[in-house]
Amino acid sequence: MLKAAIIMGSDSDLPIVQKCADTLDKFGVPYEMHVMSAHRTPQLAAEFSSKARENGFGVIIAAAGKAAHLGGVLAAYTTLPVIGIPIKASELDGLDALLATVQMPSGVPVATVAINGAANAAILAVQMLSLSEPTLAAKLEEEKIKMREQVIEKDRKIAKGIEQ
Repeated sequence: MLKAAIIMGSDSDLPIVQKCADTLDKFGVPYEMHVMSAHRTPQLAAEFSSKARENGFGVIIAAAGKAAHLGGVLAAYTTLPVIGIPIKASELDGLDALLATVQMPSGVPVATVAINGAANAAILAVQMLSLSEPTLAAKLEEEKIKMREQVIEKDRKIAKGIEQ
């Protein structure tokens, strides 16, 4: 199975990014987690990204706050899909990171989830990897069924409470 790369711009992003790792664990997706900076270690980020495919990765998840150029730097050096997680790390409540992550030039896309949306980034990565991994596709389907059943059960409880 191809691996996911989780790259964060700072170790201060770990409390948010841990939700991504936990979700990948839940689906049994192997991953590596690293700290790389678009501004302080751009050569390291470029080297990692340019060799990611040959090193067994199928998707890169980039978490960064403030200027949030990490996803774009990684995307510039690979043909793998890159998913950006804008991190709420400034007085602008993550809007700066969201805009920096989502406003990519033509030809260098970064799929972007919600501010601090680490779990959804992992699910999107699993969906991408599931295109060539039928076992992941089956696990995703099971998860959708569980979510649907949970909502139906909550509705049943609410409806029952109102009827009483």
